[in-house]
Amino acid sequence: WQRARAAVAFDETSRNLVHGLKYHDTQETGLLMSRMMARAGRVLLEEADLLIPVPLHRFRLWQRRFNQSSYLAQRLAELRGKPWRSNILTRVKSTRPQVGLDSAARRKNLKGAFRVAAEGEAFIAGRKILLIDDVLTTGATSAACTQALKRAGAAQVDVLVFALVLEPARLHI
Repeated sequence: WQRARAAVAFDETSRNLVHGLKYHDTQETGLLMSRMMARAGRVLLEEADLLIPVPLHRFRLWQRRFNQSSYLAQRLAELRGKPWRSNILTRVKSTRPQVGLDSAARRKNLKGAFRVAAEGEAFIAGRKILLIDDVLTTGATSAACTQALKRAGAAQVDVLVFALVLEPARLHI
């Protein structure tokens, strides 16, 4: 990706917010998180042509019933009047959870996990894409998504997350 921005550092407070949205469907938390992300990523949002959330594999989505990145992307799109699409980038490979994996293991875990559907290529060809996620730890997920988006013709990919893990080698989630 070209640039990345985060609203906050990942700490005890931000972890509680992320987990509230991610595992407990606390959508009010997502509203707060998206407003904070909109401020932190103001320039990225202004320059983006399209917002795309990091997708969940269909089995994980079925288990959680909720994709927090998609929720954040939708709220950001509403706040800034930008288009967003949750069906362009798909997670085609079910991967083990990234928690507890180091950077190399995360990259290996995500190899070939994301793909842009052929019909989605027209939406991203030549466009500036803003990839939305809740937490950036080692960057493995963002890198894998960026690779798929660039391969499908995106001109540029930037990343906007709620929280940035400052010490990715420490167990934090």
